[in-house]
Amino acid sequence: KILHFATMAKSSAHTPRNYALAGGVARYGRSVVYRKKALYKKKKVAVKTTKKDEPTTKVVDVKGAKNGGKRTVDIVRPPRFYPADDIPKKLPNRKVNAPAKLRSSITPGTVLILVSGKFRGKRVVFLKQLSSGLLLVTGPHKVNGVPLRRVNQAYVIATSTSIDISGVKIDDKFNDAYFARPSEKKNAGSEEPFAKTEEAKKPIDDARKADQKAVDAKIIAAVEKVANLKGYLRSHFTLSKGQYPHA
Repeated sequence: KILHFATMAKSSAHTPRNYALAGGVARYGRSVVYRKKALYKKKKVAVKTTKKDEPTTKVVDVKGAKNGGKRTVDIVRPPRFYPADDIPKKLPNRKVNAPAKLRSSITPGTVLILVSGKFRGKRVVFLKQLSSGLLLVTGPHKVNGVPLRRVNQAYVIATSTSIDISGVKIDDKFNDAYFARPSEKKNAGSEEPFAKTEEAKKPIDDARKADQKAVDAKIIAAVEKVANLKGYLRSHFTLSKGQYPHA
């Protein structure tokens, strides 16, 4: 049986031979990769680098008839003192924190279960992933009291239940800056830094209430199309004896 070249290229696309196994161990070792890539056939050409010799000393004029007139000294003088304690030196770090990759079980409209935070045990609807990697979810607030908020996907359980929100357009203004808290300046010269102060509860902005109602209206319309889904979102996530969350 002869396969067409295009078919073979399509079937082998994005499937590397040396992929990671369980535990982060590569499928092939270095010697196997060396043989499969035929690296022994490639000639290693050494790149010649020309190092410029920079002077480390200089000649200075010395005053005084009995001092010789000139003296050779170091350009960069060594320090006269050194610290008594070992100071740790910060090593260079080229690591760039990239946003977390979205799990394949989480898609727009998937019902998630929060397992941490103020609303743990609540069921929410996933809307989209933000640029920071956090998930934008909503209860909706009118159904179970969970407002628009950001959630780390490490603290959610994805269920098999989902609703169709393909016709719902999530505004671009719902980003990480939308949920950022304003920085508060603290008085550094306070005489009682440890005194207990009662913080007044800040009222919710009217614009944010309007945004919540606008999003909830679209999500609730999609929830009502599925039978018994509104009651499912209102119920708390619980486990009975001998029951596991991954069962």
